[in-house]
Amino acid sequence: MNRRNFSVIAFIALFISLFAAPLVSHADEKTPEGELRVGMEAGYAPFNWTQNNDRNGAVQIQGDKSYAGGYDVQMAKKIAEKMNRKLVIVKTEWDGLLPALQSGKIDAIIAGMSPTAERSKEIDFSDPYYESQLVIVTRKDTKYAKATSIKDFSGAKVTAQLSTFHYDVISQIPGVNKQQAMDNFPAMRVALESGTIDGYVSERPEGVTAESVNSDLKMVEFDDANGFQTNPEDVQVSVGMRKGDSDVAQVNQILAGISKEERVKIMDQAIKDQPASDETQSSSGKKENVFVRILRQNGMMFLRGTGVTLMLAIIGTTVGTLIGLLVGVFRTLPVSDNSAKRGFQKFFGWILNAYIEIFRGTPMIVQSAVIYYGIAMAFGIDLNRTLAALFIVSINTGAYMSEIVRGGIFAVDLGQFEAAHAIGMTHGQTMRKVVLPQVLRNILPATGNELVINIKDTSVLSIISVSELFFQGKSAAGTNYLFFQTYFIICVIYFILTFTATRILRVVEKKMDGPSAYVRLDDVDVAIGEDK
Repeated sequence: MNRRNFSVIAFIALFISLFAAPLVSHADEKTPEGELRVGMEAGYAPFNWTQNNDRNGAVQIQGDKSYAGGYDVQMAKKIAEKMNRKLVIVKTEWDGLLPALQSGKIDAIIAGMSPTAERSKEIDFSDPYYESQLVIVTRKDTKYAKATSIKDFSGAKVTAQLSTFHYDVISQIPGVNKQQAMDNFPAMRVALESGTIDGYVSERPEGVTAESVNSDLKMVEFDDANGFQTNPEDVQVSVGMRKGDSDVAQVNQILAGISKEERVKIMDQAIKDQPASDETQSSSGKKENVFVRILRQNGMMFLRGTGVTLMLAIIGTTVGTLIGLLVGVFRTLPVSDNSAKRGFQKFFGWILNAYIEIFRGTPMIVQSAVIYYGIAMAFGIDLNRTLAALFIVSINTGAYMSEIVRGGIFAVDLGQFEAAHAIGMTHGQTMRKVVLPQVLRNILPATGNELVINIKDTSVLSIISVSELFFQGKSAAGTNYLFFQTYFIICVIYFILTFTATRILRVVEKKMDGPSAYVRLDDVDVAIGEDK
């Protein structure tokens, strides 16, 4: 086998291994025996939230050093205990809960989810474990704070959480200015405080919490005649489980043994225990600075999220650059005289073109959902969340880097190729010794730009609940209700990361450029002659 053929085969093997490694090495097709994996947002207080310790019966989140607390967690503990199974909390974005359940990544959803008719087509529900009423949360300084009927919100800009029945009932308000549904409650609270909306539809426990921790907000309640018209299942919350799951009957039996009084008591305690109700005074009695308070409560979460973000960005950019170099080199191979090899080059070139177009032409957030949940649903393979994220960032970056590398290769003067071939260098030698060293310098600014983009774009991986910086910040904001302050801290951290990365890359560029001035050899000879 000649060296050129060996190089092509090695390239193909490496390229395939980069795609296949996460799928083969980290499969976990079912829940370990004796465990009950429960999915929740851990950011919808008082039903569920994220905290730094196990205080008040919180349970550690899978793959994280943080803990989940709240009403849902306490109910999940009771269910798991009666089933003689260990409770495992899997922190999952709201939109990812149903795919996670259907794909087998979790066994149950206990996240304040209502058993609506639409959801019941996809999954089974237990009997309700809590029943609430709908309210509208608004600002205290608006005319809507004195509303007694939903009719009083005529003309108001109102929204609700995406994929919930809360959004559907907005249409019952006459003349309402129905806004686009929002992804989560932190986003709605920020929009409300900023004046973008006039109110959002929620359930009473969340409204009580919002009102108690933020004096600028007001929860508006309605009597039966003047409120939203709902079906019983709309205001109930139940445990979601896979279609045909035999454990539903056992869960119903367990829930039947928990009295209504005990459930109310657990909810009241959850409202008291949530981190947002912590004392804001320091030990000296002085009022604690809000930013200091956020960092004290969530600093370690932010630090861990920053570490995950950096890891994903650096490794993803490095592997993506390697993929780009390999693809770029392959696309510069001379067309073979052998018809079979030429056909193979065409076929593999078509695959590479399809890969580049698909991953450059679709958003990374969509790729994340399709790869992480789609592979599990199609093939029953449960990817490790972090490894899946690395895989997604790497192949996405590789698609962009392959075009950057191609441009870098074309930037090298054609005469250098001809000169190298003229002195007997093979194509591989020309690429390694003449072209690629120049390409690496040419593409360094673009590579640095990809690194900066990846530091920021890892935030979209929250769709598969990777505990990167943005996901941790969103969890903190959903818990402490200090939205602007929390996101401002996250913004500063992102800026520090990107600014530092940019400066380091500038230094590397200067090192690769070498000195800006040098003494020519003939100048040295002239100087020596003059000395004589």
